[in-house]
Amino acid sequence: MSKNNFNGNNGDGRIPPNRPPKMGFGFIYLILIIAGVYLASSIWGDSVKDEEMNLSDMLQYLNVEHEVEDDSVENIKIEEVVLNGTELTMIYRDADNVQRQASKSIPSEYIDSLITSLNEAKEEGLIEDFTYEKPVDYGVILEIIMMILVIVGAGMFFIFTMKQNGGKDAMSFGNNRAKLSDPSKNKVRFSDVAGCAEEKEELSEMVDFLKNPDKYHKMGAKIPKGVILSGPPGTGKTLLARAVAGEAGVNFFYMSGSDFVEMFVGVGASRVRSLFADAKKMAPSLIFIDEIDAVGRKRGSGLGGGHDEREQTLNAILVEMDGFDTNTNVIVMAATNRADVLDNALLRPGRFDRKIMVSMPDAKEREAILEVHARKKPLSKDVDLHDVSLNTVGFTGADLSNLLNEAALLAARRNKKEITPLEITDATYRVMMGPERKSKSPSEKSRKLTAYHEAGHAVLVRALSDTEKVDRVTIIPVGGAGGFTSYKPIEDFDYYTKNMILTSIKVSLGGRAAEELFLDDISTGASNDLQHCNRLAASMIKKYGLSEKFKNMVFGDESEQVFIGGSYGSVQSYSDKTAAMIDDEIQRIITKCYDEAIAVLNEKRAIVEGLAERLLEVEKVDGPEFEEIYSNNGDLTSIRARDEEARAKSKADKEEQKASDEKADVFKDSDSAEDKKEPKEEIIVDKFDDKPRSDSSLDI
Repeated sequence: MSKNNFNGNNGDGRIPPNRPPKMGFGFIYLILIIAGVYLASSIWGDSVKDEEMNLSDMLQYLNVEHEVEDDSVENIKIEEVVLNGTELTMIYRDADNVQRQASKSIPSEYIDSLITSLNEAKEEGLIEDFTYEKPVDYGVILEIIMMILVIVGAGMFFIFTMKQNGGKDAMSFGNNRAKLSDPSKNKVRFSDVAGCAEEKEELSEMVDFLKNPDKYHKMGAKIPKGVILSGPPGTGKTLLARAVAGEAGVNFFYMSGSDFVEMFVGVGASRVRSLFADAKKMAPSLIFIDEIDAVGRKRGSGLGGGHDEREQTLNAILVEMDGFDTNTNVIVMAATNRADVLDNALLRPGRFDRKIMVSMPDAKEREAILEVHARKKPLSKDVDLHDVSLNTVGFTGADLSNLLNEAALLAARRNKKEITPLEITDATYRVMMGPERKSKSPSEKSRKLTAYHEAGHAVLVRALSDTEKVDRVTIIPVGGAGGFTSYKPIEDFDYYTKNMILTSIKVSLGGRAAEELFLDDISTGASNDLQHCNRLAASMIKKYGLSEKFKNMVFGDESEQVFIGGSYGSVQSYSDKTAAMIDDEIQRIITKCYDEAIAVLNEKRAIVEGLAERLLEVEKVDGPEFEEIYSNNGDLTSIRARDEEARAKSKADKEEQKASDEKADVFKDSDSAEDKKEPKEEIIVDKFDDKPRSDSSLDI
C-alpha cells in the first residue's frame, strides 16, 4: 500500500537538502498594500487646498500680537525672518528697543502664501531681511521608491502567477500547451472502441503509415496531412484519435481548440507554431485538436473583423499545415460537432484531406458498446444487452456508458450484489428524463388530468404508429413534467417518411386532445407538445418539401444562418407574402392532425378511460400491461383479478412467515427454560493480568 509522505521525505527515505524559503504571494501583497496606501495618502495630501497667511497673521501666530496695535507693525522693528522648511524664526526689537526672538513650526499649507507675504514685506521695508531655506524633500524620494516598489511588485506578481498557471517559464505563455501522451503509457487500442467499424478501417491506414512510412513513399503515395472527425457529441471522436496513437505507438499531442485563444493578441498563433515545431522534432507523431470549431470558424463575416485573435490563430494553423513536408511523418487530427461552421480553407485537400463522419451507433454497435462498458460490472444472468440496445435508440456511446454507471449506482443503493433488468430500465429513464419525484404530492385533480393526458399519447401511438411501441406510461412527476409516455422505435431509421412525421404530430397532440375530449377543459401541460408539433410542421414545409401547398420546395431560415463566423445579418430568402402562406400551411397541418387525433380517441374512448383509471390506481403502467389493456378494450377485470390473487398470495406468505416465526419463538422459549436449569458459567477475573477466564465445568 502506498503512503503519502507528510514528513518531507522524498519517498525513498532520503531527506531533501535545505533550500531557502520561497517568496510567497504574502510578501508581494504586503509591498503592494504599503506602497498603495502611501501613494494614496500622498495624492490626498497633495490635494489639500493651500491656506493664506500674511505678516499680521504671522505675528499673531508667533504670540507677539500684544506688540501690535491696530494691525500695525510700526511699534516693532523686524530685523530678520528665517523660514527653514516649516520652522519659522523671527528676530525683532520691541517698543523698548529690546531684541527678541520668536520661533514656531508653520503648517505646510501656509508656507506658499507666507513666503509671498514676507517677500512683499521685505520690498516695502517692513522687515530688514528674509531668508528661505528649502529643505531636502524626502517625500519625493520616498514616492519614487514606492513607485519602484509598486512596479517591481506588480512584475513579481505577474511572474509568479504565470508560474503557478503551469508555465515552466514566466514568459512562456506563447509556447506549446499541448498534453503529450507517452506512447508506452497509451493503452487505448481499436479493440477498446466498440462499433465504428468503417471509421476504424479508414483510420487504420493512418496507423500503417505512421508505422511503415517508407512503404508509401516508395509508391509515390502521399498520406493525408489531416483527418477531421465530425459527428454528434459523445460518439467517440476523441477516443478514436487516442486509439490511432495507441495502435501506431507514436507521440500523441492533445490540445483543445479553446487552449489556443487567450486575452493576449498573438498568443494563439504563437502556440500553433510551437505545437507544430515540437511535433516535427518528435516525429513520427500525431497532433489532435479537439473542438477545432473554437478557432476554425469561417473568417471575414463576424463581428471581430479580420484582425481578431481567433482568425490569426486559424491563419497560423493553415500556414503550418501547408508547410508540412511530404515525409514529415506528422499527422493532424481534429474533432468537431459543428463541421458546417468550419472555414473552407481548412477543409480543402492538402490540409484536412480526409473527412470521417462518426455517426450515431445502430443497434448492433450499441450492443457492442454496452459489452465494453459492462466488462467490470456484475450483471445478472437475465440482463440481455441485445434488448437493452433495442430500447436505447438515439443513445450515443457516452449515453450508454452513463446508463450502465447509473444502473450500477442504483444496484448499490438497493444493496444488491448484481445489476438486474430493473436497474437497467430505471437507469434508462433516469438518463432520459431525470429522477422520479415521488415525494411530490399533486392534487387529485392534477393526477386525473395527467392520467388522461398521458393516456391520450399512449393510445394514439398504439393506434396510429406501426414503427413505434409504448414502453411505459406514468403519472409520477419526473424532471419538470407531471408524467410521461415513453414510446420507442421498433427499429433504427435513417430517414422519416411524410406519414411518420404526421403521425408524430398527432401523437404529440394526443394529450391536449384527451383533455378536451374527456375533461372538457385544456391545460398548460401541453406546451412542450405544441412546440414540438410546430417545429415538425415548419420543417415539413421549409426543409423537406412535404407540404401540399409547397410541393418539392424548401425555404431558407435566417435563424440558422445568423452565426458569428457565418453570414451575419442575413435576411429571409422569401417574401412576406410567402411567409404568411407558410404560417397558414402550418396551421392547416396542425388543425387537420388535431381533428384526426380527436376522432381516434373518441373511437378508442373505452381504452383511454381504462388506461387512465389504471394509472390513477398504480401510477405506472409498463409496456406488456398496456398491451393487455389495449387488447381488452380498456377492461381491467383480468388485471384486477391478477392483482387480487397476488395480494392474497402475499397475505398468505406473510401469515405463513408469521406462524413460522411464532413457532421458532416457542422453541426458543423452551430452550431458554432448559438453559435456566443448567449451571451458569462463572467468570472470574484474574488478579494478575485482569483478563477474564472461565471456571466452569462446561468448558470444552
